[in-house]
Amino acid sequence: MAEKQRVLTVSQLNMYVRSLLESSVYLNDIVVTGEISNFTDHYRTGHMYLSLKDETGLIRAVMFRQYNSRLTFKPQNGMMVACRGKVSLYERDGQYQLYIMAMKPLGEGDLNVAYEQLKAKLEKEGLFDKALKKPIPRLPRRIAVITSPTGAAVQDILNILSRRYPVATVVMCPVTVQGDTAEPELIQAVKDVNAKKCADVIIIGRGGGSIEDLWAFNSEALARTIRASDIPVISAVGHETDFTICDYAADLRAPTPSGAAELATPDKTELLQFLQQNQLRCANALKRVYTQKKLMLQALLNKQCMANATFLVDQKAQTLDFLSHRLQNGFEKTVSQKQEQFVQAAAKLDSLSPLQILLRGYSIVQHNGKIVRDAGMLQTGDRVQIRFATGQKDAVIADENSTQ
Repeated sequence: MAEKQRVLTVSQLNMYVRSLLESSVYLNDIVVTGEISNFTDHYRTGHMYLSLKDETGLIRAVMFRQYNSRLTFKPQNGMMVACRGKVSLYERDGQYQLYIMAMKPLGEGDLNVAYEQLKAKLEKEGLFDKALKKPIPRLPRRIAVITSPTGAAVQDILNILSRRYPVATVVMCPVTVQGDTAEPELIQAVKDVNAKKCADVIIIGRGGGSIEDLWAFNSEALARTIRASDIPVISAVGHETDFTICDYAADLRAPTPSGAAELATPDKTELLQFLQQNQLRCANALKRVYTQKKLMLQALLNKQCMANATFLVDQKAQTLDFLSHRLQNGFEKTVSQKQEQFVQAAAKLDSLSPLQILLRGYSIVQHNGKIVRDAGMLQTGDRVQIRFATGQKDAVIADENSTQ
Protein backbone atom coordinates (compact mmCIF):
# COMPACT_ATOMS: atom_id res chain seq x y z
CA MET A 1 0.00 0.00 0.00
CA ALA A 2 1.38 3.39 -0.95
CA GLU A 3 2.27 5.74 1.93
CA LYS A 4 -0.41 8.28 2.68
CA GLN A 5 0.54 11.62 1.12
CA ARG A 6 1.17 14.53 3.60
CA VAL A 7 -1.28 17.41 3.23
CA LEU A 8 -0.19 20.90 4.35
CA THR A 9 -1.91 24.23 4.52
CA VAL A 10 -0.32 27.22 2.83
CA SER A 11 0.61 28.68 6.22
CA GLN A 12 2.21 25.44 7.33
CA LEU A 13 4.22 25.23 4.13
CA ASN A 14 5.42 28.81 4.45
CA MET A 15 6.33 28.29 8.09
CA TYR A 16 8.31 25.15 7.19
CA VAL A 17 10.19 26.83 4.35
CA ARG A 18 10.97 29.78 6.64
CA SER A 19 12.42 27.47 9.27
CA LEU A 20 14.58 25.81 6.62
CA LEU A 21 15.94 29.16 5.43
CA GLU A 22 16.62 30.50 8.90
CA SER A 23 18.34 27.30 10.06
CA SER A 24 20.83 27.40 7.17
CA VAL A 25 24.31 28.43 8.36
CA TYR A 26 25.02 29.66 4.83
CA LEU A 27 22.09 32.06 4.75
CA ASN A 28 22.11 33.30 8.34
CA ASP A 29 24.87 35.88 7.80
CA ILE A 30 25.68 36.74 4.20
CA VAL A 31 26.71 39.75 2.13
CA VAL A 32 24.79 40.38 -1.08
CA THR A 33 25.85 42.95 -3.67
CA GLY A 34 23.56 44.48 -6.23
CA GLU A 35 21.81 47.55 -7.57
CA ILE A 36 18.96 49.13 -5.59
CA SER A 37 15.58 49.29 -7.29
CA ASN A 38 11.97 49.76 -6.14
CA PHE A 39 13.23 51.69 -3.13
CA THR A 40 10.57 52.81 -0.62
CA ASP A 41 11.21 54.62 2.64
CA HIS A 42 8.13 53.95 4.74
CA TYR A 43 7.76 57.23 6.60
CA ARG A 44 5.36 55.91 9.25
CA THR A 45 7.33 52.90 10.47
CA GLY A 46 10.76 54.06 9.37
CA HIS A 47 11.42 50.74 7.59
CA MET A 48 13.04 50.64 4.13
CA TYR A 49 11.80 48.31 1.40
CA LEU A 50 13.79 47.67 -1.78
CA SER A 51 14.96 45.16 -4.33
CA LEU A 52 18.52 44.16 -5.18
CA LYS A 53 19.19 43.17 -8.75
CA ASP A 54 21.98 42.29 -11.12
CA GLU A 55 22.00 41.46 -14.84
CA THR A 56 19.85 38.32 -14.49
CA GLY A 57 18.25 38.22 -11.05
CA LEU A 58 16.35 40.13 -8.34
CA ILE A 59 15.61 39.67 -4.64
CA ARG A 60 13.26 41.57 -2.37
CA ALA A 61 14.81 43.09 0.73
CA VAL A 62 13.82 45.01 3.85
CA MET A 63 15.87 47.07 6.29
CA PHE A 64 14.11 47.76 9.57
CA ARG A 65 14.35 51.09 11.32
CA GLN A 66 16.64 49.85 14.08
CA TYR A 67 19.29 49.10 11.43
CA ASN A 68 18.77 51.84 8.83
CA SER A 69 19.01 54.53 11.52
CA ARG A 70 22.76 53.78 11.55
CA LEU A 71 23.23 54.49 7.85
CA THR A 72 25.53 57.37 6.97
CA PHE A 73 23.93 57.89 3.56
CA LYS A 74 20.51 57.90 1.89
CA PRO A 75 19.95 54.84 -0.35
CA GLN A 76 18.69 55.65 -3.85
CA ASN A 77 17.51 53.69 -6.85
CA GLY A 78 20.40 52.78 -9.13
CA MET A 79 22.97 52.81 -6.31
CA MET A 80 25.33 49.82 -6.11
CA VAL A 81 25.49 48.54 -2.53
CA ALA A 82 26.76 45.67 -0.42
CA CYS A 83 24.18 44.45 2.11
CA ARG A 84 24.88 42.21 5.08
CA GLY A 85 21.96 40.27 6.52
CA LYS A 86 20.09 36.99 6.53
CA VAL A 87 17.60 35.27 4.25
CA SER A 88 14.12 34.39 5.49
CA LEU A 89 10.55 34.03 4.26
CA TYR A 90 7.73 36.52 4.70
CA GLU A 91 4.96 34.02 5.46
CA ARG A 92 2.02 36.23 4.56
CA ASP A 93 3.11 36.57 0.92
CA GLY A 94 5.10 33.35 0.67
CA GLN A 95 8.05 35.40 -0.60
CA TYR A 96 11.61 34.90 0.51
CA GLN A 97 13.63 38.06 1.02
CA LEU A 98 16.84 39.48 2.42
CA TYR A 99 16.64 41.08 5.87
CA ILE A 100 19.37 43.73 5.79
CA MET A 101 21.29 44.66 8.96
CA ALA A 102 24.05 46.78 7.37
CA MET A 103 24.56 48.47 4.03
CA LYS A 104 27.36 50.40 2.35
CA PRO A 105 27.69 51.87 -1.15
CA LEU A 106 30.05 50.19 -3.61
CA GLY A 107 30.47 52.25 -6.76
CA GLU A 108 32.74 55.32 -6.66
CA GLY A 109 29.85 57.51 -7.75
CA ASP A 110 27.61 56.07 -5.06
CA LEU A 111 30.33 56.52 -2.45
CA ASN A 112 30.65 60.16 -3.45
CA VAL A 113 26.89 60.62 -3.07
CA ALA A 114 26.99 59.02 0.39
CA TYR A 115 30.00 61.17 1.31
CA GLU A 116 28.30 64.41 0.28
CA GLN A 117 25.08 63.44 2.09
CA LEU A 118 26.92 62.79 5.36
CA LYS A 119 29.10 65.88 5.02
CA ALA A 120 26.03 68.08 4.51
CA LYS A 121 24.25 66.50 7.46
CA LEU A 122 27.11 66.96 9.92
CA GLU A 123 27.90 70.43 8.62
CA LYS A 124 24.29 71.46 9.21
CA GLU A 125 24.57 70.17 12.80
CA GLY A 126 27.60 72.40 13.35
CA LEU A 127 29.98 69.49 13.92
CA PHE A 128 32.64 71.17 11.76
CA ASP A 129 32.39 74.66 13.29
CA LYS A 130 35.78 76.32 13.75
CA ALA A 131 34.71 77.56 17.17
CA LEU A 132 34.69 73.95 18.40
CA LYS A 133 38.22 73.18 17.28
CA LYS A 134 40.88 72.92 19.99
CA PRO A 135 44.37 74.42 19.62
CA ILE A 136 47.29 72.09 19.03
CA PRO A 137 49.80 72.23 21.94
CA ARG A 138 53.04 73.94 20.97
CA LEU A 139 55.34 71.61 22.92
CA PRO A 140 53.63 68.22 23.27
CA ARG A 141 55.26 65.71 25.58
CA ARG A 142 53.33 62.66 24.27
CA ILE A 143 51.95 62.11 20.77
CA ALA A 144 49.48 59.30 20.04
CA VAL A 145 49.63 57.89 16.51
CA ILE A 146 46.54 55.95 15.37
CA THR A 147 47.29 54.20 12.09
CA SER A 148 48.28 50.89 10.56
CA PRO A 149 51.52 49.53 12.08
CA THR A 150 52.64 48.17 8.71
CA GLY A 151 51.85 51.01 6.30
CA ALA A 152 54.22 53.59 4.87
CA ALA A 153 52.37 56.34 6.73
CA VAL A 154 53.55 55.23 10.16
CA GLN A 155 57.17 55.21 9.03
CA ASP A 156 56.82 58.71 7.60
CA ILE A 157 55.32 59.95 10.86
CA LEU A 158 57.96 58.30 13.06
CA ASN A 159 60.83 59.55 10.88
CA ILE A 160 59.58 63.13 10.98
CA LEU A 161 58.95 63.03 14.74
CA SER A 162 62.39 61.61 15.53
CA ARG A 163 64.07 64.21 13.31
CA ARG A 164 62.08 67.27 14.36
CA TYR A 165 61.25 66.63 18.01
CA PRO A 166 62.92 63.54 19.48
CA VAL A 167 62.11 64.56 23.09
CA ALA A 168 58.42 63.66 22.62
CA THR A 169 57.17 60.20 23.55
CA VAL A 170 55.29 58.47 20.72
CA VAL A 171 52.30 56.36 21.85
CA MET A 172 51.56 53.86 19.08
CA CYS A 173 47.93 52.78 18.62
CA PRO A 174 47.99 50.13 15.86
CA VAL A 175 44.70 49.65 13.97
CA THR A 176 43.48 48.42 10.63
CA VAL A 177 42.69 51.33 8.33
CA GLN A 178 40.41 49.67 5.77
CA GLY A 179 37.90 46.86 5.73
CA ASP A 180 35.03 45.99 8.02
CA THR A 181 37.08 46.17 11.24
CA ALA A 182 38.70 49.53 10.52
CA GLU A 183 35.88 51.81 11.68
CA PRO A 184 35.34 50.25 15.15
CA GLU A 185 39.09 49.99 15.74
CA LEU A 186 39.67 53.65 14.86
CA ILE A 187 36.81 54.74 17.14
CA GLN A 188 38.01 52.59 20.04
CA ALA A 189 41.58 53.86 19.68
CA VAL A 190 40.48 57.51 20.01
CA LYS A 191 38.35 56.62 23.04
CA ASP A 192 41.20 54.66 24.68
CA VAL A 193 43.69 57.52 24.33
CA ASN A 194 41.18 59.89 25.92
CA ALA A 195 40.27 57.46 28.71
CA LYS A 196 43.92 56.86 29.63
CA LYS A 197 44.95 60.50 29.01
CA CYS A 198 48.17 59.15 27.56
CA ALA A 199 48.81 61.88 24.98
CA ASP A 200 48.75 65.64 24.49
CA VAL A 201 47.80 65.39 20.81
CA ILE A 202 46.48 62.62 18.53
CA ILE A 203 47.49 61.95 14.92
CA ILE A 204 45.00 59.74 13.10
CA GLY A 205 45.32 58.72 9.46
CA ARG A 206 46.74 56.50 6.77
CA GLY A 207 48.39 56.69 3.37
CA GLY A 208 46.64 57.32 0.08
CA GLY A 209 44.20 55.06 -1.71
CA SER A 210 40.91 54.92 -3.53
CA ILE A 211 37.71 56.26 -2.02
CA GLU A 212 36.84 52.69 -1.07
CA ASP A 213 40.18 52.32 0.74
CA LEU A 214 39.62 55.54 2.70
CA TRP A 215 35.97 54.84 3.46
CA ALA A 216 36.51 53.96 7.14
CA PHE A 217 37.52 57.60 7.70
CA ASN A 218 34.14 58.75 6.34
CA SER A 219 32.33 57.22 9.30
CA GLU A 220 29.75 59.35 11.10
CA ALA A 221 30.51 57.56 14.38
CA LEU A 222 34.24 58.25 13.99
CA ALA A 223 33.55 61.93 13.24
CA ARG A 224 31.47 62.27 16.40
CA THR A 225 34.10 60.46 18.47
CA ILE A 226 36.83 62.82 17.21
CA ARG A 227 34.66 65.86 17.93
CA ALA A 228 34.01 64.58 21.47
CA SER A 229 37.73 64.01 22.13
CA ASP A 230 39.22 66.08 24.97
CA ILE A 231 42.63 65.70 23.31
CA PRO A 232 43.27 67.71 20.10
CA VAL A 233 43.17 65.55 16.96
CA ILE A 234 45.15 66.03 13.74
CA SER A 235 43.73 64.17 10.75
CA ALA A 236 46.11 62.94 8.06
CA VAL A 237 44.24 60.75 5.59
CA GLY A 238 45.58 60.03 2.13
CA HIS A 239 47.17 62.63 -0.10
CA GLU A 240 46.77 66.40 -0.19
CA THR A 241 43.80 66.16 -2.58
CA ASP A 242 41.97 63.57 -0.48
CA PHE A 243 39.32 64.92 1.88
CA THR A 244 37.41 62.73 4.32
CA ILE A 245 34.76 63.38 6.98
CA CYS A 246 37.50 62.73 9.53
CA ASP A 247 39.43 65.73 8.15
CA TYR A 248 36.49 68.07 8.70
CA ALA A 249 35.76 66.79 12.21
CA ALA A 250 39.38 66.98 13.40
CA ASP A 251 40.84 70.03 15.12
CA LEU A 252 43.44 70.31 12.34
CA ARG A 253 43.81 68.70 8.92
CA ALA A 254 47.22 67.75 7.56
CA PRO A 255 47.70 67.21 3.83
CA THR A 256 49.72 64.02 4.43
CA PRO A 257 50.80 61.83 7.38
CA SER A 258 54.28 63.36 7.33
CA GLY A 259 52.65 66.79 7.27
CA ALA A 260 50.72 65.84 10.40
CA ALA A 261 53.98 65.03 12.20
CA GLU A 262 55.30 68.47 11.24
CA LEU A 263 52.13 70.24 12.38
CA ALA A 264 52.16 68.37 15.71
CA THR A 265 55.72 69.31 16.67
CA PRO A 266 58.16 72.21 16.59
CA ASP A 267 61.45 71.83 14.72
CA LYS A 268 64.30 71.16 17.16
CA THR A 269 66.62 73.34 15.03
CA GLU A 270 64.20 76.25 15.26
CA LEU A 271 63.81 75.60 18.99
CA LEU A 272 67.58 75.71 19.51
CA GLN A 273 67.79 78.95 17.55
CA PHE A 274 64.96 80.36 19.62
CA LEU A 275 66.68 79.34 22.87
CA GLN A 276 70.00 80.79 21.71
CA GLN A 277 68.33 84.07 20.77
CA ASN A 278 66.59 84.20 24.15
CA GLN A 279 69.84 83.38 25.92
CA LEU A 280 71.52 86.27 24.12
CA ARG A 281 68.64 88.62 24.94
CA CYS A 282 68.77 87.58 28.60
CA ALA A 283 72.54 88.15 28.73
CA ASN A 284 72.17 91.61 27.16
CA ALA A 285 69.34 92.46 29.52
CA LEU A 286 71.45 91.44 32.53
CA LYS A 287 74.33 93.58 31.27
CA ARG A 288 72.01 96.59 30.93
CA VAL A 289 70.62 96.07 34.43
CA TYR A 290 74.14 95.66 35.83
CA THR A 291 75.31 98.88 34.17
CA GLN A 292 72.26 100.81 35.40
CA LYS A 293 72.63 99.58 38.97
CA LYS A 294 76.36 100.34 38.90
CA LEU A 295 75.68 103.93 37.82
CA MET A 296 73.01 104.30 40.51
CA LEU A 297 75.43 103.00 43.15
CA GLN A 298 78.15 105.38 41.99
CA ALA A 299 75.71 108.29 42.16
CA LEU A 300 74.83 107.33 45.73
CA LEU A 301 78.50 107.08 46.70
CA ASN A 302 79.05 110.58 45.33
CA LYS A 303 76.40 112.09 47.59
CA GLN A 304 77.64 114.27 50.50
CA CYS A 305 75.99 112.05 53.07
CA MET A 306 78.26 109.21 52.03
CA ALA A 307 81.37 111.39 52.38
CA ASN A 308 80.28 112.87 55.76
CA ALA A 309 78.50 110.38 58.00
CA THR A 310 76.91 113.12 60.19
CA PHE A 311 75.67 115.21 57.27
CA LEU A 312 72.33 113.49 57.05
CA VAL A 313 71.85 113.57 60.84
CA ASP A 314 72.67 117.30 60.90
CA GLN A 315 70.18 117.93 58.12
CA LYS A 316 67.45 116.09 59.98
CA ALA A 317 68.31 117.92 63.26
CA GLN A 318 68.00 121.26 61.50
CA THR A 319 64.66 120.23 60.08
CA LEU A 320 63.53 119.12 63.54
CA ASP A 321 64.48 122.49 65.04
CA PHE A 322 62.57 124.31 62.33
CA LEU A 323 59.45 122.18 62.85
CA SER A 324 59.70 122.52 66.64
CA HIS A 325 59.86 126.32 66.35
CA ARG A 326 56.84 126.33 64.04
CA LEU A 327 54.94 124.09 66.43
CA GLN A 328 55.72 126.37 69.43
CA ASN A 329 54.65 129.51 67.60
CA GLY A 330 51.51 127.84 66.36
CA PHE A 331 50.62 126.62 69.85
CA GLU A 332 51.09 130.06 71.44
CA LYS A 333 49.07 131.74 68.72
CA THR A 334 46.25 129.22 69.11
CA VAL A 335 46.17 129.67 72.93
CA SER A 336 46.07 133.48 72.57
CA GLN A 337 43.21 133.26 70.09
CA LYS A 338 41.25 130.91 72.32
CA GLN A 339 41.77 133.19 75.38
CA GLU A 340 40.46 136.19 73.50
CA GLN A 341 37.45 134.23 72.28
CA PHE A 342 36.76 133.11 75.88
CA VAL A 343 36.82 136.67 77.26
CA GLN A 344 34.44 137.87 74.54
CA ALA A 345 32.05 134.96 75.16
CA ALA A 346 32.13 135.54 78.94
CA ALA A 347 31.33 139.24 78.52
CA LYS A 348 28.47 138.44 76.19
CA LEU A 349 27.15 135.81 78.55
CA ASP A 350 27.35 138.25 81.50
CA SER A 351 25.41 140.89 79.62
CA LEU A 352 22.63 138.40 79.04
CA SER A 353 22.56 137.22 82.68
CA PRO A 354 19.24 137.77 84.62
CA LEU A 355 21.29 139.07 87.57
CA GLN A 356 22.34 142.10 85.57
CA ILE A 357 18.65 142.91 85.00
CA LEU A 358 17.86 142.51 88.72
CA LEU A 359 20.70 144.88 89.63
CA ARG A 360 18.92 147.57 87.67
CA GLY A 361 15.95 147.39 90.11
CA TYR A 362 13.88 144.69 88.53
CA SER A 363 12.60 141.61 90.34
CA ILE A 364 11.20 138.19 89.41
CA VAL A 365 7.81 136.99 90.71
CA GLN A 366 7.22 133.23 90.89
CA HIS A 367 4.07 131.36 91.76
CA ASN A 368 4.18 127.61 92.32
CA GLY A 369 7.67 127.51 90.78
CA LYS A 370 6.60 129.30 87.59
CA ILE A 371 7.61 132.82 86.58
CA VAL A 372 4.62 135.21 86.49
CA ARG A 373 4.60 137.14 83.26
CA ASP A 374 0.95 138.38 83.38
CA ALA A 375 -1.12 139.75 86.29
CA GLY A 376 -4.01 137.66 85.14
CA MET A 377 -2.02 134.58 86.23
CA LEU A 378 -2.58 135.55 89.89
CA GLN A 379 -5.62 135.78 92.14
CA THR A 380 -6.22 137.50 95.49
CA GLY A 381 -4.63 135.51 98.27
CA ASP A 382 -2.06 133.71 96.08
CA ARG A 383 1.30 133.35 97.78
CA VAL A 384 4.21 134.33 95.57
CA GLN A 385 7.99 134.53 95.83
CA ILE A 386 9.76 137.72 94.81
CA ARG A 387 13.47 137.45 93.86
CA PHE A 388 15.63 140.58 94.09
CA ALA A 389 19.24 141.21 93.08
CA THR A 390 20.15 140.03 96.53
CA GLY A 391 17.81 137.68 98.36
CA GLN A 392 14.07 137.00 98.01
CA LYS A 393 10.79 137.59 99.93
CA ASP A 394 7.41 135.88 100.08
CA ALA A 395 4.26 137.98 99.53
CA VAL A 396 0.52 137.53 99.34
CA ILE A 397 -1.60 139.05 96.64
CA ALA A 398 -4.09 141.48 98.18
CA ASP A 399 -7.37 142.71 96.73
CA GLU A 400 -6.79 145.81 94.65
CA ASN A 401 -9.64 147.67 96.44
CA SER A 402 -8.26 146.88 99.90
CA THR A 403 -5.40 149.31 99.38
CA GLN A 404 -7.63 152.26 98.97
